[in-house]
Amino acid sequence: MKTVSSSPRVQRNREATVQSILDAARAIMREEGVAALSMQELARRMDMRAPSLYNYFSGKMDIYDTLFRLGFGLYDEYLTEKLIASTGWRDELRIIIESYISFALENPELYQLCFERPVPGFVPSQESLELSFGILNRFYQRAEQMKNELHTELSSEQIVNIVIAMSHGLTAMHIANEPHLPVGQGRFGSLIPAALSMLEKILLEKGENK
Repeated sequence: MKTVSSSPRVQRNREATVQSILDAARAIMREEGVAALSMQELARRMDMRAPSLYNYFSGKMDIYDTLFRLGFGLYDEYLTEKLIASTGWRDELRIIIESYISFALENPELYQLCFERPVPGFVPSQESLELSFGILNRFYQRAEQMKNELHTELSSEQIVNIVIAMSHGLTAMHIANEPHLPVGQGRFGSLIPAALSMLEKILLEKGENK
């Protein structure tokens, strides 16, 4: 995203315009598909000429990259806030799975951009990748702490990858079939307790079989 040095008032106006552009981009992505974003449609919704958008972003991929960082930032804040109420590792796993689905339902365009990579040719910048991998590494560190309670043979990476696979699978099927239903309901949403039971069994059995 382009930056300029200017007076505080001009900078505030610029930041407001950037936010409006991002909001309009998200609306297009939500309505027409993440890969359907175009500078022409975005300019039309902003009531400006398409070339004017380049005063704020270097191009469409720059907008995607900014939204990629926004998505992971919001997801990190969302999950961190939910985990405050965790009462133990079992409850923590429940919160992680439910929060993943909730985030996807509330922010479908950001979820798809961040976790499904639906845009041909889009490669996140190094700054964006550092943000996403930073979150992943914190998950690995937490899983390593959990291993002291589980005594599992699985590595911290394997624990995290299993949780990600379960979370993403349930989310994808819920969105594909019953996106209008809240978390915990419907054909796939109601499977969260069963998925947690399976996950717990996998972790504990690994420890028992050492």
